[in-house]
Amino acid sequence: MKVLVTGGVGFIGSHVAEYYAEKGYEVVLYDNLARAKLFNLPPQAMTYNWEYLKRRFEDRVKLVEADVRDYEALLREVKGSSLVVHAAAQVAVTTSLVDPKLDFEVNVLGTFNVLEAARIAEPSPTIVYCSTNKVYGDNVNKIPVAVKDKRYVYADERFRHGIPEDYPVDLCEHTPYGCSKLAADLYVQDYAHVYGLRTGVFRMSCIYGERQMGAEDQGWVAWFVIAALTGKTITIYGDGKQVRDVLYVKDLIEAYDMFFNSKLKHEVFNIGGGPENTLSLLELLDLLKGMLSRDIDVKFSDWRPGDQRVYISDIRRLNERLGWRPKVKPKEGVAKLLSWASANKHLFK
Repeated sequence: MKVLVTGGVGFIGSHVAEYYAEKGYEVVLYDNLARAKLFNLPPQAMTYNWEYLKRRFEDRVKLVEADVRDYEALLREVKGSSLVVHAAAQVAVTTSLVDPKLDFEVNVLGTFNVLEAARIAEPSPTIVYCSTNKVYGDNVNKIPVAVKDKRYVYADERFRHGIPEDYPVDLCEHTPYGCSKLAADLYVQDYAHVYGLRTGVFRMSCIYGERQMGAEDQGWVAWFVIAALTGKTITIYGDGKQVRDVLYVKDLIEAYDMFFNSKLKHEVFNIGGGPENTLSLLELLDLLKGMLSRDIDVKFSDWRPGDQRVYISDIRRLNERLGWRPKVKPKEGVAKLLSWASANKHLFK
């Protein structure tokens, strides 16, 4: 059985590839290897995940170096796939503000190409789409919050379980990134309704774990870990009381697989750690200080566009439909990430 992973050399994509390769599937990684250059990461970080997978699985994984904007290349690779996990994307809000055309082409056109290739394929594969909590845009900031010592909390009791899937997406600012991901999200849903594709849309909160090459503009948990470990200054935009529900990456991949192996035809899920697995920026810093037994260099700057003061996923739908719940708590997951980053400090020099 063949699994195609767009963005397969990236953080989430590489974990998808590892999961299915361990099960004996044929796994194709479809990636343009652009992330390291985009985020000014060292050259050795560009192919680390691919080298790791190739070393472990040899002939069970294959790398196709190509772009999701290349429809013909996608058409060839989607053919014969039972599952397509579409993780390839332009992932940074800041990049979308500087280059909205690139953001649109990769996130909207790229997703459209995946869907068209899947529609034409016989039989059509299951599609898992990596969406984002940014589809809800600035509407999230309209929920009243209370200020605690080191975090914001929802002050409206209706959101004690977090943000549900039917939360409004209209009449607010999104940033170009939020717009492009929402447009792609809607296309994935519509290809299920109109063309009968089997699709699972996963609107992700903050995913973290080993092999995440975190940068200041994307992957904040990994960036804090890497910066703290290597003595870099961490800039906090805002006051640091922003809260996210955080989810360890292997718990995420388990949810993908549960959908793939279920009888569900089409679903939209909010996915993250939920109310029981949350961290503020300041709380993560405290956690890292304790693990490293030393202070961390931090400075503060102005709030950035599109930043949500609190975002917590309501994960009850996932639990009801698939029986899924997060297993790894933040302290355990951050320790795993720190251990990996400590053993691979050469990647961040």
